[in-house]
Amino acid sequence: MMLLSSKNDSSPKFSLDVQHFLYGREYRAEELPFSEKVIKTHIKNGYVAIRPAVEPLKENLLDLLTGRKKWQCRRCGNRDQEAFAVCTCARCRKKCVYCRHCLNMGIVRSCTKLVTWSGPAPKAWASINSVARLCSWNGILSAEQAAAANALNQALAAGYSFLIWAVTGSGKTEIIYKAIERSLMQGHHILLATPRTDVVRELLPRIRSAFPSITVSGLYAGSDDNDPQAQLVISTAHQLIRFSDCFDCVFIDEVDAFPFHYDPMLEFAVRKAAKPGAPFGYLTATPPPGLRNAYLMGSLRGIKIARRYHGHPLPVPLFRWIGNWTRFIQHGQLPKTFHEWLMEKRKHGRQLFLFVPTVTLARELTEILQKEGFERTAGVHAEDPDRHTKVAAFREGKIRTLVTTTILERGVTVPGVEVGVLGADDPVFDACALVQIAGRVGRSPDYPEGDVLFFHNGKTFAMVQARHQIEQMNKEGGF
Repeated sequence: MMLLSSKNDSSPKFSLDVQHFLYGREYRAEELPFSEKVIKTHIKNGYVAIRPAVEPLKENLLDLLTGRKKWQCRRCGNRDQEAFAVCTCARCRKKCVYCRHCLNMGIVRSCTKLVTWSGPAPKAWASINSVARLCSWNGILSAEQAAAANALNQALAAGYSFLIWAVTGSGKTEIIYKAIERSLMQGHHILLATPRTDVVRELLPRIRSAFPSITVSGLYAGSDDNDPQAQLVISTAHQLIRFSDCFDCVFIDEVDAFPFHYDPMLEFAVRKAAKPGAPFGYLTATPPPGLRNAYLMGSLRGIKIARRYHGHPLPVPLFRWIGNWTRFIQHGQLPKTFHEWLMEKRKHGRQLFLFVPTVTLARELTEILQKEGFERTAGVHAEDPDRHTKVAAFREGKIRTLVTTTILERGVTVPGVEVGVLGADDPVFDACALVQIAGRVGRSPDYPEGDVLFFHNGKTFAMVQARHQIEQMNKEGGF
């Protein structure tokens, strides 16, 4: 184990291995690959800090009167008392409180210690400042994209957070390249947080191609790409629970998307992963109310892009009534109007995304389509072990029709694809989801148009609201 002095030869020495493993991270003590003696020495010399994983909340008068003790999880931020439980701990031989909210990341109890690095930061990547340019992407930004890229870069450089409110297919990823390059040139550690595994897998090759000389790590459940010293990390929110005070600049892609919007733990994880005062770049086509209001009131800097980069309007969804569609599917049949549309698309050889509200419906519809002779049809959902293989095959054109739940409502781009939503009236399809689903169509300049059909048994407010948002953006974009 290599030892290094922090300031001069008289200072206590620390291990580079410990520094590199712990810097910007926060682990349970039992997860560390170092001896207890080594960690205790680093704690004594001020290079490593520990804190309880689960500890009592500060008690108020009511808690004191009732004798109830409330808890908080320092790893995930959970304060929901129903998400805590008590167990007989084999380690400390006492009754321990543990957090159920982040149990899938490894149990943390009231006797668990969280360990992080508190010594000097590793040396910055020296090679970064020795080159004139890091970004090798040679595409041309539209006037709207270029204005947004410059405004974002200037705001983040000054330490201000910034909102990019841009329609689906506007090229948001390319807009952040300038700010990423500038931050990397300054030796900064950058995070691009995304809502889902599929988005990480979509972005990872694109970012690596754009920044070939930079180490880029992609973190999601099941990934083996876990470089703690990567200069740029693309990660799902879940994987950020083990980070702490790590990143100098944070981009959140599709900030409106589940799970950011619905799970406070994951927003807490992203915030904890950032260094104090780090600016955030928010990217979304449908900003949640808090960000939208902050932008409209002027308390959050930002810019709005109402046109796609190729200059064509967003495809506007069409509504098609198909009656009691669930009854048809349960009887192994396709609603007539839906079947006729599928036959027309098959005749013209079009690739289709078919969105359904549940996993059960995804399985049933896939089976019906295959029996009806729709070749090269597959279904995917979150629990599908072959999900990533099927999505890759769809991108390559090997699969003609892909039946999916909302897991693919964003982050997957296939040129020329058209979309049908079977059961668009189901509550799972809120306005944001329907806008994102519609945004799968017309993203390529070679295929700027295509069908977006909402098949339903009664229009919902979400359907009407989604269509209105798309029409409003087209109007603002000059169409």
